[in-house]
Amino acid sequence: MFMPDIFGDDLFDDLFNGFVPATKQSGRINVPATNVMRTDILESDNAFELQIDLPGYKKEDVTAKLDDGYLTVKAEKKENKEDKDKKLNFLRRERFYGSCSRSFYVGDDVTQEDIKAKFEDGILKITVPKIEKKPEVEENKYIAIEG
Repeated sequence: MFMPDIFGDDLFDDLFNGFVPATKQSGRINVPATNVMRTDILESDNAFELQIDLPGYKKEDVTAKLDDGYLTVKAEKKENKEDKDKKLNFLRRERFYGSCSRSFYVGDDVTQEDIKAKFEDGILKITVPKIEKKPEVEENKYIAIEG
């Protein structure tokens, strides 16, 4: 059923607003927090690929950072909409600021140079190689015996 945009996704959103799980404000309607940065993780023989949904964001809005084995992806959006009449008096002025982030543990042996990222059609694809931790070679330390 098609509804005017003023109702958001559902005509009854406001009626049941207190009965739904935690939400985050996204644009003009409340969106369940589970819909923010939905991520699919695929595994191949030598890498993991994260596919993170970021609809409405541009490449410039997204950053990825590796710190202490944690890959953190952050998306931040700022909008400023203005409607003016001919005399330059504001009829309406709206501002929006929103950000979201997620962190993934990728391991201490992964470096920033190992990770590849590509943003296309609202989906951020990040490839993280599988790096096997090298077993520590036990070094035999002999004591010299004089004699």
